[in-house]
Amino acid sequence: MKKILVSSLALCGLLFLNSCTDLTENVLDESSVTGLTDKQAADGNLAPVYARLPDIFLHTNYFNLQEISTDEAILPYRGGTDWGDNGIYLAMHQHTSTSTDPNIRNTWQFLTQGISRALTAINTLPTINDPAAKVYIAEARGMRAYYNMVLLDLFGLVFAKDDAQGISEILRGEKALDYVRTEFLAVEPDLLTNVGPGRLTKGAVWGLLARLHLNAAVYRDRYATNFTFKPEDMDKVVEYCDKIINSGQYQLARDYFSIFNSDNNTNKELIFAVDQRAELNGHNRLAYFSLSGDQFPLPAFPAANGTDGPAITPDFYRTWVDTYAPRDPAAADPRFFKQNLNIPADSCVSANDFNMNRGILRGQQFGLIRVNGAFVRCGNNYRVGRLFNVTRNRPTTPVVFTERVDFTVAGSDYSTGFRVLKYEFSKKSSSGRNLGDADFSIVRLADVYMMRAEAKLRKSNDAAGALADVNLVRASRTASTPPPALTSMNLDLLFRERGFEFYWEMLRRTDMIRFGKYEGTWTEKSNNDRRKRIFPIPQTAIDGASNLPGYLVQNESY
Repeated sequence: MKKILVSSLALCGLLFLNSCTDLTENVLDESSVTGLTDKQAADGNLAPVYARLPDIFLHTNYFNLQEISTDEAILPYRGGTDWGDNGIYLAMHQHTSTSTDPNIRNTWQFLTQGISRALTAINTLPTINDPAAKVYIAEARGMRAYYNMVLLDLFGLVFAKDDAQGISEILRGEKALDYVRTEFLAVEPDLLTNVGPGRLTKGAVWGLLARLHLNAAVYRDRYATNFTFKPEDMDKVVEYCDKIINSGQYQLARDYFSIFNSDNNTNKELIFAVDQRAELNGHNRLAYFSLSGDQFPLPAFPAANGTDGPAITPDFYRTWVDTYAPRDPAAADPRFFKQNLNIPADSCVSANDFNMNRGILRGQQFGLIRVNGAFVRCGNNYRVGRLFNVTRNRPTTPVVFTERVDFTVAGSDYSTGFRVLKYEFSKKSSSGRNLGDADFSIVRLADVYMMRAEAKLRKSNDAAGALADVNLVRASRTASTPPPALTSMNLDLLFRERGFEFYWEMLRRTDMIRFGKYEGTWTEKSNNDRRKRIFPIPQTAIDGASNLPGYLVQNESY
């Protein structure tokens, strides 16, 4: 009798790793799945594999680990009352996090659950008689490799397991690297090319393989004083980047911020992304995470405001200023800021015409005016003007974002720090908080050119070739005046350029480690312990594996 495994999973399938005790997978025979076609069964096994991505990329999970731990983002204890959370965001920024940090634990659990769901699909899909099963198996196996790749980057290990009833083998260093690479190579021939950025495709695997080889020196020797970038790895980076570029399938966006619009699922710059479309119940909170509590992105929802969350550090801001001085970076580089509120103070706009400014937000903020819980109207339109800290019970204090932000009382106030609104919040929302809609880029074409440039520099110091790749990306943003062409290129300049192109995109920590910058000093951070390049394994996971002595060993220094 053929059996179908329905993937409504509450998982601990990696065995012991999520500190749970049972596996609630429902195995149903054909007679108990009335009306379920083979196609529906195949879809029902693959969908949960991808469903963990939005949870991983939630603002307090992967974004927190990849951005707030760096020189790019900082989240102080706002006003002495908000974002305290027992100091976990301060510790993340200062590299003093512990194994009990709930956000580290959640990120670990979602990654391991993703691996477990993929394993379930890999073992079940061969029993389903549907033509899509072969492709779906490749996607599930490839997603297992991707989740393991993120685990390797964050925690320094992977879990290798094919038998759903067996115990995962823990791999580190070269063995872990080889495992992830081999898995990607095994699935690439069976993947499609035309299913959009929300599913694993050949282009996505090429991009992930390029990234894997680019970071291979780090993964082999995590605590090295200087990383050894092997020429053969750099050759592979170029090879896979060339495959993507030469495929002709992807295109650099003319409008930089269109890459992060709520309709970006069809943007040809995206190669692999977290699918956040509203019809899939997307939950992109990065659109309001950084905003003031008195900034409201959607006229339809007067209760949905910003959280006064993270700001960019003065250190990161100064890289923009120093690069373009005496010009203001907003005038010199269209990636820094996009003006959408082209109106004088105290103007009125329709709901459809109201769009917040994008990019790095500085100084006095303008937006929808709210009084007694409702937006002020001008007939059918909405009043827009200077904002004040009304929601913070400071109605005479304007919302003026300042460069200074730190962990002092003065530096932790509600308006300290320049904020970031990179992702557009969807007007399809039914609450002002759900249905974020803008997909999160995992791999996009600009990164492919940048990775190729870096490989050229690291292998043979091909500054001319690297400069051409970087300038091609800069020159592509023709919807407005593109940034001026660079005249020279080296690794420090490339690191700076990656910051300009990919800020707030959850690449910064990985970049900083690879470029040897992660032990540096910046606002409120001076820890130079190389062992902090990876995070602690959650104590709950170690406790859950306690009946297997020596199985799950804590990372050094935690």
